[in-house]
Parts: sequence; C-alpha cells; structure tokens
Amino acid sequence: MKGLPICCFISRQHKHPFKRSEETMENPQLTSNNGCSENLNQAANIIVNHDFSNGLHSWHTNCCNGFVVSAECGDRGKPSSSSRSGGNYAVVTNRTKCWQGLEQDITSRVLPGSRYLVSACVGVSGPLSGSTDVLATLKLENHGSATSYMLIGKTSVSKEKWEIVEGTFSLLAVPERLVFYLEGPSPGVELLIDSVVISCPSSSKSESASIGAGDDNIIINPKFEDGLNNWSGRGCKVALHDSMADGKIVPQSGKAFASATERTQNWNGIQQEITGRVQRKLAYSVAAVVRIFGNNVTTATVQATLWVQTPGRNDQYVGIANVQATDKDWVQLQGKFLLNGSPSRVVIYLEGPPPGTDLLVNSLVVKHAEKIPPSPAPVIENPDFGANIITNSQLDDSTNGWFPLGNCNLSVGSGSPHILPPMARASLGVHEPLSGRYIHVKNRTQTWMGPAQMITDKVKLFLTYQVSAWVRIGSGANGPQNINVALGVDNQWVNGGQVEINDDRWHEIGGSFRIEKQPSKVMVYIQGPGAGVDLMVAGVQIFPVNREARFKYLRHQADKIRKRDIVLKFSGAGSSGLSGTNVKVVQTQNSFPIGSCMSRTNIDNEDFVNFFVKNFNWAVFGNELKWYWTEPQQGNLNYKDADDMVALCQKHNIETRGHCIFWEVQATVQQWIQALNKDDLMKAVQNRLTNLLTRYKGKFKHYDVNNEMLHGSYYQDRLGKDIRANMFKTANQLDPSATLFVNDYHVEDGCDTRSCPERYIEHILDLQEQGAPVGGIGIQGHIDNPVGPVVCTALDKLGILGLPIWFTELDVSSINEHVRGEDLEVMLREAFAHPAVEGVMLWGFWELFMSRDNAHLVNAEGEVNETGKRFLALKHEWLSHARGQVDVKGQFNFRGFHGKYAMEIDTPSKKIVKTFVVDKGDTPLVVPVEL
Repeated sequence: MKGLPICCFISRQHKHPFKRSEETMENPQLTSNNGCSENLNQAANIIVNHDFSNGLHSWHTNCCNGFVVSAECGDRGKPSSSSRSGGNYAVVTNRTKCWQGLEQDITSRVLPGSRYLVSACVGVSGPLSGSTDVLATLKLENHGSATSYMLIGKTSVSKEKWEIVEGTFSLLAVPERLVFYLEGPSPGVELLIDSVVISCPSSSKSESASIGAGDDNIIINPKFEDGLNNWSGRGCKVALHDSMADGKIVPQSGKAFASATERTQNWNGIQQEITGRVQRKLAYSVAAVVRIFGNNVTTATVQATLWVQTPGRNDQYVGIANVQATDKDWVQLQGKFLLNGSPSRVVIYLEGPPPGTDLLVNSLVVKHAEKIPPSPAPVIENPDFGANIITNSQLDDSTNGWFPLGNCNLSVGSGSPHILPPMARASLGVHEPLSGRYIHVKNRTQTWMGPAQMITDKVKLFLTYQVSAWVRIGSGANGPQNINVALGVDNQWVNGGQVEINDDRWHEIGGSFRIEKQPSKVMVYIQGPGAGVDLMVAGVQIFPVNREARFKYLRHQADKIRKRDIVLKFSGAGSSGLSGTNVKVVQTQNSFPIGSCMSRTNIDNEDFVNFFVKNFNWAVFGNELKWYWTEPQQGNLNYKDADDMVALCQKHNIETRGHCIFWEVQATVQQWIQALNKDDLMKAVQNRLTNLLTRYKGKFKHYDVNNEMLHGSYYQDRLGKDIRANMFKTANQLDPSATLFVNDYHVEDGCDTRSCPERYIEHILDLQEQGAPVGGIGIQGHIDNPVGPVVCTALDKLGILGLPIWFTELDVSSINEHVRGEDLEVMLREAFAHPAVEGVMLWGFWELFMSRDNAHLVNAEGEVNETGKRFLALKHEWLSHARGQVDVKGQFNFRGFHGKYAMEIDTPSKKIVKTFVVDKGDTPLVVPVEL
C-alpha cells in the first residue's frame, strides 16, 4: 500500500527555536520608512513600558544582561539618533547565544482570535562587520506539552542605523503563558531596543483588505488587491496581471491575478509565508483558484504544498491537495491540512505544472476549517434483505429483462448448476434451487460485451448489496480469462466481483457494491473473456445484505474461539467458609492484537498519542521504515524518525510490525536504486537487510519482507526469481525472532484476480518450496462495502496453509460515519470470529493522516466520530466481566475472552485482589487463589 501523507510535525524543547535560512520572511508592510517614532501606533499598545521610560520595568533579560540608556545620555554606539524616538532605549549585553535578548510576558493582554500588529525599533552595537538579523518571537508554554515558538518577524540590522522589525500574529487559543521577546544578533553583539508596540487595530477597510476582506483567512492580500505584497516566487519569478493572452484570460473574481513565470522545475511556483498565523492541532481548509498558460500544455496538475521547518529537524513538505488545471478555464483547488508540532517556519505554495508553463493564481484562502455536523444514520425503508433485484434471474421468460451490451447475441441454454454459489448461500441460507438455465453470449468482438440489465430504480442508497453468479467460458480462450460483474453508475465503473477461469467448469463469482449518491442510471453487466470467446452466465443474484443477522452468527463464533472457561479455585485458611461470598472479575485487556498505523509527526500531537496508547496494543509505521525513507540517497541513512517511534512504543508496551523491508512495485523504488547495475543492486539489497535487521533486532515482532509481490516484480525482474526467497532467508538469519510476512491487497474482496486467495496460496507455496521461511499471511484490507461471507470465504481458503493471518492495513470508507462504522464492524467481527486470524492493524484512524478519504475514526481536531464510537463500543464488548458468588466447592466459574483480568473478593478478614492472564486453550483454565 502507498504510504501515508506526510502531514504532521515535531514539537520539542530547545534553546534556539530557529534555523538560519537565506529566505527571509515577508511581513505586512506597516511602515513606509526606517524612522521609528513615526511608525509606532501607541494607542492600543499591549506592551507595558514600551519606550523604557520606566527603566526595565516589566522587561526581563533572557540569560544575559541589560540596562537602559536615558535620553539625556545620548546614543550608545553608532546608530543614527535621527531615526529613532529620541527617548530612552534598552541595551542587551553579555550575549553568548543568538537566542538571548529581552522579553515580556503578555499572556493576560492577548485575546484569542484577534490579529496583532508588531513593530519594534532596534539596533546593534559591538564587534560586528556587515549586518545581522534581529527577530521578534513568541514563546508559547502549556503544562504537559513542549514549549513552542512562533516567529513574528525578522529584519537585517547594521551598526549604521536603527531598523524596524515588524509582523503580525493571531492565536485561536491563548496558551497558559505567552512571552514576547527580541533576539537574533550574533553572540557578543549588543542588541539595542528603542521602543516596542504590539497593537490590535480596529478593523478598518484597509486592514480588512490586507488580511482577507474581514474574514478569518490567514493569507494576506489573498486576491492581489495590494499587488504582489506578501507574495514571492519559489525558484521563479512572479508577475501581476489584469489580463493575459490578448484579453482572453481575465480574473474570475477581483481585478487581478498573479502568474509564476520562468519556471524551470515542477516545484517552482508562488508562495506566501504563514508563520505565526497558523496554529498547531487546528484543521485548516485551503481553496485556490488556478489555471495554467503557455508551452503548449493544455492540462497539468496544480498542487498546494506546505514547506515546514521545525526546530532541530529537516525540512518537511506536506501535500495538501491537487487539481487538474487547464489553459481554458479557472478551476478550484480544495484541501485541508493540520500541523501536529510547533514549526518555526511555514510557507504555503502552489506548484506542479511542467517547466516552462506558467501557473496562474486568482486567489488563495486558508482558514480554520468549518466543522460540518455529521450526517445522520441513513433511514432505509423496506430494505427487503435477501431479495434479488435482478429481473428474470432464472430465465423463466427467455432473455426478457436482459439486453446485449454491444453487438453480441443472447440465447438461453440449460445445464448450469442448480444450487446457489457458496458465498450467496452463506448469506441467504435455505434457498429454492436454481433453474439450471443460463444466458449464452455469442459473437463477442470486445471484452466488455455481455448480458446487461438496468437496475436504476431498484438500488437504494447506502444499502450494501452482495453480487453472486455462476459463470463459464466457451472454447477458444487463449490463456486464463478474467470474468467481471460490473456496474455502470452514470459515468463511473464499479467492480461487483471478479474471477479468473482457465477451464470449462462453472465458477462462482462474488462481490459487493454500494451507491451513496443518487444516480440517474445504473446498469449491471457481465464482461471479461477475450473477443471471440463465448460467455455463459447463470443465477445472477444482487441482494441487500442483513449485516445484523451476520453479526449474531459472528458473536457466537467469537465466543467459541476467543473465549475460555475459567475456574477460580480458592484455597488456604478460611476457604471452607467462603461459600456465598461475592466475587468480582474485571477484564482489563483483551489479548487479541488490534493496532494502527502512525507517522513520526503524529507523535508530536499529544491528543493522538493519548488515543493511540489507550486503544491500541500494536503499531505499524506508515512510511518511516520503508527504504525510500531510511535511505533517500545512497549512503544517506535516516533512522531518526523510526527510532523515535520505536522508543514511544517501547515506553507504552506497544508491539510493532516492520513495514516494509522491500516493496516490489517499481514506482516506489528510489531513482538511485533504479540506476544501479545488477551487481550493485544486489549489494544494495544486502546492505538494506543488514542495516535494518541488525539495528532493530528483536524490536519488531513482524516484518513485511517484500511488499505486494502479486502486483509488482521489480527486484525479481532485476535480480532473478531466487531473490524473493533469499530476502526471507537473510532476514530470518539476521533476526530469527521476527515472524516474516507476505503482504498484499484485494485478497479478501473478490475484486482482483491477481491477488485472489488461490493466487496468493500458490505464491506462498512457491516461496516455501524455495526455502523461504514465510511465517505469516498479510491481507492489507483496503476494502469497500465489505460483505461477511465474501471476506470469510477468502479467509477459509487461506487458512488451509496453517499460517497466522493478519489484516495488516485495514481501512473502510464511506461519506456517512454510521455506514463507515458498520463497514468497520463487519471487518473486525469477521477477523475476530475466524480462527486463522491472529491480529488486525488499522491503516490509520485520525483525519488528514490516512491514505483514504472518509475513512477516519477521529476528526482532525480530536473528536471521536460515529465510526470511532462504533469501534470503541466493539472493543468494550470484547471485555469480559463477571460477578457472582463462590460455590460450595470453593470455586467461581465464568467464561471470558483471552487476556488480562483482575479479581476481587471480600473475605470476613480481608479484601483479596489477584491479577491473572487467560491464554488460549480448549480445556478450562484453573486459577488458584491462595487466601
């Protein structure tokens, strides 16, 4: 599976919060010259003793010394006095670190949501040639979380004159302690401060225009009404236009638009720094109006990206959203993002078209994302579970109700099976025999030709439908043939099930689908064999499934395989008189592994971590263990992210899966690897195994050795068939404690013949025959519209190998949280009730940090949604609690899930508490309790 989006950041304690960068921050222009006194609006100043007329009252030096020079004493150093206020000024001296300066606590004087303008008149003195930077900074402190820093503004200062450092900030939530300070010059250089103003101006017309027309847009000058102020080119030039192409291109709104021109790289574009205006743990929506122009390119991808610089870490790039832009019309790009950590700099930019093509931008809006109330659970009248919506399925009325898709011919034959296919039978139970008649499709000149039927008026929104049929092919086929039940939903193709046939027998085809938006036309059709090959179809069934009925069955199955009879046997002094004494048993943890994916930047969000450690007992890393992450360039190893994540898991006793050592899909292989010759590639593969497996020996319980071998073959194509088995053998030699897994997708849903259970079994047996120590079967589980019997059938087939099966990357997706929760419950119950399944890993749970949309359990800002509530309720159901009395034999019997327990009993003399563990077993577990 592809990696998770890299969409979160680091927060940590540090002395100096900023890295040096040649890029300078562009700030709102509050002044028109370098004079200090003319530009300080003191009317609403929240800084106490802003001009040092009362010495250093309310000011504090930060690990250095300071004093005030009075107006009567004249200027100290070389800055020209004509450009400052002429009053007192502060001198910060004995500075040994760049971050040392002068600070003031402003916590009680800042209101959430208000926009503050900052302007300080500063100078420098001492051993300095040339110029140095002076920075205005905020320090945000909250109990229990890392201190974060926000850069407000920066200016370059020399000894010749005073300068203004200015900027803006707005806080949606005020921290427990908020400190403003000035810092930056090189060690040994004295920092001079003439006056400081932090004001919250009234929302005048000009100010509203500069920050986004009075709304909460954190983009300044979003529609270029103030020219290109606050905008710059990222590796290219930017220009302002009222029209282009002889008047053919005009703004969609407003009077102007900008262009990024002279672009030589795809990442070149237009940017704006939003440092200080974007807050951690808040979700932001992004909307931009864009198009392209020039270089004979008519369509190209335009992407919104964040560049984030975090203290003490490498730069990070966060893809927000993309859209296919054209040279014909303006289009809207929309997306969302959230920062987990506390970055020192954040820049948003637009990029993407090929070099030489101009990127045009009419507007950009970034604001706190609106919280949209979730849709209620869908109310479906008369779902009629199990009723077939196909007309004339038994062909009692010849082919009426059916029509040929394409120029093929339909006729009715006899001799097909009289029983329902097994997956349908598992859902429908007892059913009338089939007629034995089938549709015979001849004269097929295209693979998509076959029998079709319109079902538009019969499909109900949000109902999950199971698809079932018998299919067979005629003679003349050249190799295996894929047969597919497909649905045409308006202009979209929906997969209803697929099977591969390589003989003249009847085969079951099964799958599922669901429609969540009202269509104007829905057609079902059966397709697939090559041109000229006859197709035979019998007993087509499409019916809504009763999931609750299946759940009752699964509860019974789970009770049989996930529970055990337990006998608490009391002995010792006083045990003979315990009969009738109350006993209380509470299960504290179910031992069945339920874990989730995480990313390095997620662990900077304390809310994410709290939910994770409370609700999961296993973890897998989305990207941070993959080769392209740990060695992006040859020899440049990066294990810091994985080390941090391993440390967190060890701290909280969370087991970990290693995903993945290799990935067979070529698109995931780094360019430097693809450039190697065969011998060097073999060496690189060996180095990868040695570096990873020795570094983390004993720390990962599982490894996905070579991901998605049924869908890719890069290493096998380059290094020969033996390489796959050798990867397993070497990994086992380097870390014998780890269970080594195969891992692939679309194994469980009947949607892909490349990874159907039969193919997967053949693949695993082939590896084992070559000596590969395959220890587990990974089913990724990126599934749509799951139907229990379809999933269970795949598990039954794979179970014959006797290897543990794990759902390694489970996620489900629906726009309705209630339906999504039901989908998730289907998958978790099927896994929990199947004896071959030994664990489930979710492929994430937090909004904006999952590879699929509408798949999350927790909303971006930490609210558990309806899907998450369903998940938590299921976990609670799988905890066994018991109350009762000791019997005459001095025993207390109950049946409970495997896992950890605490027992409490009050005897006449004392209260006794005992913990114990219930493991798997077919016989009752006797737990001795010594009184």
